[in-house]
Amino acid sequence: MKKSMTNLEDAKKAGGSKYKEKILKTIEGYKDLSDEEKKCLHVYYGYGKGKTTCVMGLIMRALGAGLKVRLVQFDKGYEGKNEHYAELDTLRKLKEVGYDVDFFSTGCERMNEDGTFRFKNSDEDFKEAKRGLEIAKDLIVNGTQDLLILDEAVAAVVYHLLEKKDIMELIDLWEKNKRFEFVMTGHKIWDELEEKADLITEMRKVKHYFDKGIPIRVGIDF
Repeated sequence: MKKSMTNLEDAKKAGGSKYKEKILKTIEGYKDLSDEEKKCLHVYYGYGKGKTTCVMGLIMRALGAGLKVRLVQFDKGYEGKNEHYAELDTLRKLKEVGYDVDFFSTGCERMNEDGTFRFKNSDEDFKEAKRGLEIAKDLIVNGTQDLLILDEAVAAVVYHLLEKKDIMELIDLWEKNKRFEFVMTGHKIWDELEEKADLITEMRKVKHYFDKGIPIRVGIDF
């Protein structure tokens, strides 16, 4: 037993040493990269809960570090009666006290009065998706942000509100002048997008409380 423990400790030490060496090598290599090479494209996707939750956490981290943040949300608009996403109220309050954050919610009301969701697209839905696209283009070309997040931009392709080429054109614009970190979320990715991204994380549903009768809840899900 003692021998096994010794072997385990030796293995841990050896692994730790190799990992430390890799970290130091990465840090040294990073110093030699240009400012543009240091900027990365993140994609968070999947049918599991947590994509918007993830990027909101990233926003908090970036603001805490003094970075300028811009958020464009696709297909998450409302008619002005009920704002369905509590995180926007948090961002609004942060902006009021001096944090450099701005957000643009596009899309039409999807929530029905009975709590169900409207899936069918209207002409206004398409107009709003194009409006979000134009806002994103302007921020990529003219924005002063350190971090730009396009929440549900990739999902808009799945919902047929945008085309794959729309997303790839945004990435092409960004690649011409990588001034900021670029983040997208959605449900499904495709080969070209996977090739362009520097970081991809899949949110995969393992279990969800909805399946046992618990609906979405204020402050937890929206």
